Amino acid sequence: MGNPNLRQYTKLHATMAARDPLEKSAKGVPAMNCHPIRIILLGTVTVLSPVALFAQSDPMAPPASSTTPNLPGQAHPSTTSIQESTGMSSDASEVMKDKMFLRKAAAGGMAEVQLGQLATQKAGAQDVKDFGQKMVTDHTALNNEMAPIADSMGVTLPKKLNKEDQAEYDKLNALSGDDFDKEYVAFMVKDHHQDLREFRTEAASTSDPTLKAAVDKGSKVIYEHMTMIDKMAREKGIATPGRNGGRPATPPSQ
Repeated sequence: MGNPNLRQYTKLHATMAARDPLEKSAKGVPAMNCHPIRIILLGTVTVLSPVALFAQSDPMAPPASSTTPNLPGQAHPSTTSIQESTGMSSDASEVMKDKMFLRKAAAGGMAEVQLGQLATQKAGAQDVKDFGQKMVTDHTALNNEMAPIADSMGVTLPKKLNKEDQAEYDKLNALSGDDFDKEYVAFMVKDHHQDLREFRTEAASTSDPTLKAAVDKGSKVIYEHMTMIDKMAREKGIATPGRNGGRPATPPSQ
């Protein structure tokens, strides 16, 4: 019969011996196959690394439009053409400014005439009545001198008072006597100081000789009116720009 323990040990040893080559073979296959795969992956990374670095650095480069130098045949704006264009724009702007002045001067002149007519009717003091009449006479003449110039420039002159002047006319029309005098004189002071500034500005800026001659003449007339109304205002205790610390206007050049 033999020793049963010996037979069991012999059988187990034989089984393990038979399994050992299979396990080694099974374990060796993946180990042998891993080397080529690792080599391929490393080679791929090595080949792609410069591309990856280039791709990473490329987005950091400035846009082509900001770094591209001017091409030899590239056209540049002409300085002469820019100056010519600016000159044309300046001329057109000056003509427009002249037209705006003529419209505003005509509106102001119309107001001086109508308010002066009102003063001759409603003023309490004779000196105020006389000043009102002078406004009618002088500004009618000035308006008639400006009208042909405006017509030659295609300017349509106003036919009625603007809102501000109409409001002042309505206010004065509701007054009489001393109340009228104070309001009328105060308005004439403010109006003539403003008109003189605008006439002198236009005379200094316009290049139209006919318009400049008319504006220079108008400036002298308005300056005469301003000195008269300032004196009248001081006599009546009404403030004037020069009296309140403002700089009085200088006489016009002869």
